[in-house]
Amino acid sequence: MADRYRPRPAALRAREGNPSKAEIREGVIVPRAVLAEPDWRGVFKDSPAAEVQEANLRCRDVASAEWRRIVPVLEVAAGLGEVDHSTVTDLCVCVARIDQAERDLSTRGLVVTAERGTVKNGAATIAAQYRSQLARYIRELGLSPSSRAAIVPPEPDDESDVWD
Repeated sequence: MADRYRPRPAALRAREGNPSKAEIREGVIVPRAVLAEPDWRGVFKDSPAAEVQEANLRCRDVASAEWRRIVPVLEVAAGLGEVDHSTVTDLCVCVARIDQAERDLSTRGLVVTAERGTVKNGAATIAAQYRSQLARYIRELGLSPSSRAAIVPPEPDDESDVWD
């Protein structure tokens, strides 16, 4: 189902014949860029505590793997620009933190013993919040099948030829 609050891409409305006859605005055009992978040590900093350091090292690996998985696809499909760098970085952080929360849930369980007795593991709430944010990034960047249907791919450069 289409999101009635999100405007449809201008090229898609034009292709459909613009049934509403409203003015079609192109929107902002962002220059395409090849995004450099961030230094994950700045996000997941070193820690003197061995357990935290181990979790941060794993988060770096997970975030880096996610970056390498999605950025090449997004550069071609969505025409990423330099302004999208922080959004994609944040998406990778969300994936790494979800992995961290899920590992905690697998290790300690859904219910943990605390000062006041048995309580819900806080990692369950954290994972849910990160999943909610991840779903927004997936929709915005066109990483789900339904959101990909709404994205119009950028026009190929006239100078680039497949046979060159």
